[in-house]
Amino acid sequence: MPTANQTLRRIPSVNQILCGPGVDSLLEQYPRHLVVEEVRNALDRLRVSIRRSGDPDRALASGLADLAPELGRSLRNRLRPSLRPVINATGIILHTNLGRAPLNEGTAKVMKSLSQGYSNLEFDLDQGKRGHRDRHLDEQFRRLLPCEAATAVNNNAAALYLVLSTLARGKKVLVSRGELVEIGGSFRVPSILEQSGATLKEVGTTNRTRIEDYREALDGETALILRVHPSNFRVVGFSRRPDLSELVALSRDAGIPLLKDAGSGYLFRTSHACLRTEPTVEEILKAGVDLVCFSGDKLLGGPQAGIVLGKRPLIEAVRKNPLARVCRLDKATFAGLQRTLSLYEQGTYLERLPVYRMLGATGASLQNRARRIRRGLDPGAYRSRILDGFSLTGGGSAPEETVPTTLLALRSTACSCNELSRRLRRGSRPVVARIENDWVILDLRTMLPEEDEALVRSLSQAASGD
Repeated sequence: MPTANQTLRRIPSVNQILCGPGVDSLLEQYPRHLVVEEVRNALDRLRVSIRRSGDPDRALASGLADLAPELGRSLRNRLRPSLRPVINATGIILHTNLGRAPLNEGTAKVMKSLSQGYSNLEFDLDQGKRGHRDRHLDEQFRRLLPCEAATAVNNNAAALYLVLSTLARGKKVLVSRGELVEIGGSFRVPSILEQSGATLKEVGTTNRTRIEDYREALDGETALILRVHPSNFRVVGFSRRPDLSELVALSRDAGIPLLKDAGSGYLFRTSHACLRTEPTVEEILKAGVDLVCFSGDKLLGGPQAGIVLGKRPLIEAVRKNPLARVCRLDKATFAGLQRTLSLYEQGTYLERLPVYRMLGATGASLQNRARRIRRGLDPGAYRSRILDGFSLTGGGSAPEETVPTTLLALRSTACSCNELSRRLRRGSRPVVARIENDWVILDLRTMLPEEDEALVRSLSQAASGD
C-alpha cells in the first residue's frame, strides 16, 4: 500500500481540476477567482483526509469523485446570504433571536416600494423645502393616542437612552431596585443609565418599593422618575410597588417628569387573556405620565423601532439632542411604521397583523393545520403525534403568561432527534423547533399558515438527509 506522502503527490493541480468534468461548468456560473479559491480549499481538506486515512489511495479516489458536487455546494453556500427567512416552530411568538414580530404583507410591500426609489423623507411637498422625518409619524400617533407629540429612533433601548441623555445627563434618575432588570444579550438597565450620563438612584428593595421611598429620595439633583417594564422578569410572593397613578401624582407635586418604559408596544386593550396583565400605551398615557417609550417590533406588530410619546416640550428637547441623528430611522422603517399604524386607524389590526392573528388562532384551526401537515409526511420517514401544549408571547411581553396551542411531535425513523433538528435548521427553508422528551416539537401557533406547505417540503428534505 502506498504511503500518504506518495498519494499526496498524485493529487491533480488546480488547473487540471478546473478543466475536469463538472468543474468546468462551474466556471460558467461563478467568477473564476471564487472557483479557484474553493478548489484550493477543497484540496486542503483532501490532503487532511489522505493523511488521516488508513487507505490513502481510497481517500484520494473518493475525494476526487465527490469534488465537483462538493465545489458546487460550497459555492452556493458561500454566495447565499447568511440572513434568511426561517419557519418559527419554537412556540415563542415574539422570538427576539428570530426577528420578533413578522410584518403584515402590505407593510412589507410598502417598505420595499419606498426603498426602491426616492421619497419625501425630509422634504415638505407643500412648501417645497426641507421638512422633518418625524412628521410622518407624529400626526398618526396623535390621532390614535392621547399624546402631544411623538418621535422615533432605531429601537427601544435607544429611545430610553436618548430620553435619559436629554433630560437627566449629570443628574439623578429614581428607579425601583425591583426594576433594575437584565434583558436579552446581557443588556442591563443600569448600564443604559450609566452610559447616558445620568446617575442611578435606587429606591426601595428588590421585592417591595413604596411611594414613600421615591418621595424620600427626591432632592435638587433629581431630574427624572423612571418606571421600567419588567420584560421577562417578574417578582412574585411578598412584593409590592406603587401604582402608576401614585408615581404620576408624585411627579406632578415635585415638578419632575415621569418616564414609563412600556416595552412591548401594546397600544390598546384586547380580549387576549395572555395580555391581561400587560399595560397598554393608551392606559399609561391616560394615567398622566409625561413620556412613554416602547418597541415597534413587539406587540405593536411593526418593524424594529423605538417610539417616544408624550408632552410636546419634552419630545422637542429629545429631537434636538445631537444623538437623535445617531439613532434615527431610515425611510423604509418610517414607511413600515406608517403602514402598521394605518391598520390601527382602520380598526383592522387584530385581523391583519400576524402577531395578533397568531394570538387569536383557535384551537380548531391549529388542530386542522396539524392534521394536514401530518398527512403530508412520509409515514415511513416519521413517527408523529398531535399534542396539546402552550405557547409564549415572548419578546419581553407578558412574562410567564401562556397561550394554549397545538403541537406536532415528530421522530425520524432514520436519525436521532438532535440530528433531525439540525437537518431542519440547515435546510433550504430552515425550521427552528425544540426538543422535548426525545421528540422534535413543532408549535403550530407560531408558524404562519402560509408556511405550512414549505414546512412539509422542509420535513421531506430533512428525511432524505439532503
